Amino acid sequence: MVVKPRILIADDEPLTLELIVERLQAEGYEVEVVASGEEAVSAARNSSFNVLLTDLSMPGMSGIELLAHFAGKHPETLVIVLTGYGTIETAVEAMKRGAYDYLSKPANIDEILLTLKRAIELKDLKEENVLLRSQLQDQHRLDRLIGQSPAMQALYRIIRRVSKTDSTVLVTGESGTGKELIANAIHYNGSRRDMPFVPINCGAIPEELLESELFGHEKGAFTGALKERRGRFELAHKGTVFLDEIGEMSPKLQVKLLRFLQETKFQRIGGTKTIEVDVRILAATNKDLEKAVADSEFREDLFYRLNVIPIHVPPLREREGDVPLLIRHFLRQHCRKKDIPQKKMSKGAVESLQMYEWPGNVRELENVIERLVILTDGDEIEISDLPKRMQIPRQAEIAKIEFGEEGINLKDTLDELENRLILDALQKASGVKNKAAKLLGLNRTTLIEKMKKKQIEFPVG
Repeated sequence: MVVKPRILIADDEPLTLELIVERLQAEGYEVEVVASGEEAVSAARNSSFNVLLTDLSMPGMSGIELLAHFAGKHPETLVIVLTGYGTIETAVEAMKRGAYDYLSKPANIDEILLTLKRAIELKDLKEENVLLRSQLQDQHRLDRLIGQSPAMQALYRIIRRVSKTDSTVLVTGESGTGKELIANAIHYNGSRRDMPFVPINCGAIPEELLESELFGHEKGAFTGALKERRGRFELAHKGTVFLDEIGEMSPKLQVKLLRFLQETKFQRIGGTKTIEVDVRILAATNKDLEKAVADSEFREDLFYRLNVIPIHVPPLREREGDVPLLIRHFLRQHCRKKDIPQKKMSKGAVESLQMYEWPGNVRELENVIERLVILTDGDEIEISDLPKRMQIPRQAEIAKIEFGEEGINLKDTLDELENRLILDALQKASGVKNKAAKLLGLNRTTLIEKMKKKQIEFPVG
């Protein structure tokens, strides 16, 4: 059902309003007319209005007093004032008190309609922005991060503390661990949540374009610069800039970024005007920046500027117990998104995915679940539905050993069986010792010691 915009008109000259009311109703507006400021206050107490159209000169409560009342009690209602005097002083006073606009009497009906249309569009836009910001903040609430492992609990504690500050943060971790999700959580749980969050992938943009993306350029600064362009730092004023894959930034741009971090000022490419902005810097990388500094691939002074508060996002293989939680979350999410009846995963399939090493981390797990949701028949996902590399056997089968006339050598037989089980486990684990050790119920170091003692070698790749 379409809700009609509601207009409240306060004017003590009803004959003047008759044509206006008739036209407004024909245009689809719902109109209520009162003859005084006091009546307008009473009407607003019992109902809500999109716009108040009020005369400034009325007996009793004046239009200016009515305007002040609405600004304090009903700020969601935009106010347009009608004045028979049309003086600049009156208009300025009305605008100071919070009026959206003013019109001089006798007002042209088309002018009134146009002003009302603009006022309602502005009100709708403001309400939409409030809703979008609310949804965005809800989307990046801290409890949207999935995981109850000790590693994730420690991460939550750091994020809560860091969010309350304006300190520069360097988020590190393997590819696919959710570093941008962490940066979003820091921004939207902090004091800058209502200001822009501006991400930029430093590894995905060529060096010659990245400088312009960050700092902007003036018209004619280089071939193709057909007009002035504001950079990400300008666009993020009062908000946050997220520099993803900072380890891929060229040495030349590292120098310019360092200077900006020191001074919070810069010049656009081709410009002479110094621009100062207030932004918070969050950066992320999957590189070992300390090693990059040692190898002269990353500036040491820039590293220390960025590494004020380091946050390391743990890989999925170190998040004990989180895989089942993430599986349930992604199953719900992708079944709902693709309008597919809710699926579940068998215990054996969940256990197999828990045994997998997840080199692509959470991103790889989500992609696998999305694929399974689409391609699997039936309501339950089984081990046989999983990609081959993730199908971990439930238990290695021990071949039946038969006794001959002379019996067996127990020590040699057990030794041979142990060798075969180790090789089978390594085969199933594609040579990954950590995974093979899990299949055998051993520590990785124990498996390695056994392999050395037995001189077992397994070719990888």
